[in-house]
Amino acid sequence: MASDTSIILVTGGTGTLGRLVVPLLREAGREVRVLSRHGRPTGRAGAAGADGVDHVAVDLLDGEGIGPALEGLGTVVHLAGGPKGDDVATRNLVRAARSADVRHFVLISVIGADRVPLAWLRSKLAAERAVAESGLPWTTLRAAQFHELTLKTVRAMAKSPVFPVPGGLRLQPVDARDVAARIAELALGGPSGLVPDLAGPEVYGLGDLARGYLKASGKRRPTMPVRIPGKAGRAYRAGDNLTLDGADTGKRTWEDFLAEHVGGDGSPASRTAQGPGRRSI
Repeated sequence: MASDTSIILVTGGTGTLGRLVVPLLREAGREVRVLSRHGRPTGRAGAAGADGVDHVAVDLLDGEGIGPALEGLGTVVHLAGGPKGDDVATRNLVRAARSADVRHFVLISVIGADRVPLAWLRSKLAAERAVAESGLPWTTLRAAQFHELTLKTVRAMAKSPVFPVPGGLRLQPVDARDVAARIAELALGGPSGLVPDLAGPEVYGLGDLARGYLKASGKRRPTMPVRIPGKAGRAYRAGDNLTLDGADTGKRTWEDFLAEHVGGDGSPASRTAQGPGRRSI
């Protein structure tokens, strides 16, 4: 079957990032097929649901049903991911994309995938390599940790009577909406290879992120410095999880995000901020 370049497949289309990307692609006039483990609501390729989006249930890890889900489309946007197995899922998807003659494969990855020695980041790097070596026209974007995951982390840590603060750990969290806008732009454009990383507009020590959360939530906790051991600890203290030069930056800061999601009155933030000296999207 010949590919229709107007149809875009989005894996993980119901996740944190995917549910923001899909409407942007629809607003651009593109047909969208969402692939997720559970599907919704049509469960078969070629039959759009009430939202005008074709939802298909496929488990990328076992590979069953991927081929039919890719029939007749031009672009794959691979956003699905988890703590393990991303390399396996991506290889399965790449194999099917080659058979379907997909013309553009877009992948989201993580800043530091090639530098921080953690198992889940090694899996991300293996996924990147599977795409780059596939023979398909491709684009990969590495993004910083999302605000949502940062919030989940500090909330969990704040449940302890004492807030542990790993020394030297810095993050540059980025808003998922800023990442979604960039992914949509890349998906609608041509293959670009490895594009500049996308990070948030400011770098924070974990203690700064914790204090911002505690203040926004009206909580008080004493902090206690701790040390991340081993090679991973050395990598984080060296800033290997950051891209301080040459990265694109989003607009929404950690404080903006907290004002929307944790602020006492629940009102949206009225400001946005940009870091100086960097390109913003």
